[in-house]
Amino acid sequence: MSDRSELSWREAPLGELVRLAWPICISMLSYSAMTVADTAFVGTLGPAALAGVGLAGTLGFACIVFGIGLLRGVKIVVSQAVGAGKHDHVDPLAAAGLLIALGMGLLVLFAGQLVVALVPSLAASPLAGEYGADYLQVRLLATPLLYIFCTTRETSYGVGDSRSPMIASVVANLVNIALDYVFIIKVGTGPSGAAWATLIATAFEAGIVLWLRDGAGLRSLPLARKWLGSVLNVGFSTGVQFAVEVGAFTLLTVLIAAMSETEMAAHQVALCVMHFAFLPMLAISEAASVMAGQAVGADRDELIPKLAGYAMALAGLYALTCTLILLLRAHQIAGFFGDDLGVRKTATNLLYMAALFQLGDAFNIVARGMLRGTGDVRFAAIVGVLISWLALPPLTWFFGHHLGMGAIGGWFAITAEIFSAATILWWRLGRGGWRASARKSRDLVLAKS
Repeated sequence: MSDRSELSWREAPLGELVRLAWPICISMLSYSAMTVADTAFVGTLGPAALAGVGLAGTLGFACIVFGIGLLRGVKIVVSQAVGAGKHDHVDPLAAAGLLIALGMGLLVLFAGQLVVALVPSLAASPLAGEYGADYLQVRLLATPLLYIFCTTRETSYGVGDSRSPMIASVVANLVNIALDYVFIIKVGTGPSGAAWATLIATAFEAGIVLWLRDGAGLRSLPLARKWLGSVLNVGFSTGVQFAVEVGAFTLLTVLIAAMSETEMAAHQVALCVMHFAFLPMLAISEAASVMAGQAVGADRDELIPKLAGYAMALAGLYALTCTLILLLRAHQIAGFFGDDLGVRKTATNLLYMAALFQLGDAFNIVARGMLRGTGDVRFAAIVGVLISWLALPPLTWFFGHHLGMGAIGGWFAITAEIFSAATILWWRLGRGGWRASARKSRDLVLAKS
């Protein structure tokens, strides 16, 4: 029987949601600041460098995103175990995550070299392609370290500790900014200096969070194989979803990159800015996902609708604030990333476009997090995959190439994808279609010896 006393927040979920969300928010904003710092330093080298790194960064993320999604399963199974009072399951589950992290990290490190070879042929110019290939070659070296950090971070979130990953991310961000300055400005390594800075910063991040969590999972590595199925059962669908969705977004980026260096550079600038809008909402969703997992593990499914409402209220308030800032200050924000007038004008228009979908994005992100927390990962994955491929590549081609709208055509596609997914996922959440998956997840947690 589930130990319902574990849910100390059940009478006041808003306080727990905020307690979990704000450190995750700082962690994610810190990561965003790392990306913005890389982009700002690379931007001083000109549009070709910015376009090359933007393309390489998107391709690199496409290489690693399946592993990131797969490791999200650690958070779900750990949170459900905590809700069920099975605290002795936490370390073995973390160990299973570490085993997956090491295996996936080495696989991506070697297989990613094929993607490095493709970068020059996909870039808008030979110089942008050269810069992008050099950057991606180094950036892939950080993959095993990144996956180790992701595993320990997800374990921390699952047990309700969002501060340890926050501390690690903030320190890593400071290291990254300092090294960006040294490598790019002082040493003159070119865009690859940003990748070396990120590699070293990621090593700090993984090491710090492991130290703060007392080596979570390391003691149980001999038992890891026994628990692999628990993580893979939940994480596989999310991994596939992330990979296929990012594949669609990568194709969108490739289509934009083929337009011109200016369009691609502006796209990269706008994406960096949008991290500050997207990531805090994702932090709220992550916190809600942890609490949803704990509620399911404790057999308190009736808490899910109330929790979803609180999460949406917080995310929606932030989304409306971002909308206002983008509408009033888009031109000034775009100007932070360089003096090229063409890039600045196009990026400004993209940010105005982004202002239109902020609230829809909040609904979309919160619904995904809630459904994953309940264990309803397959439905969210199917919806995400279908809508991303039906919207992003074809609409980007139609608006961007056929109608000649450039990068803003791709952002019309992004808007259509966001609102379509948000509508379907909230319908699923509101009608309780997740309940069967929640019962199945709970039974698996309680049955595990």
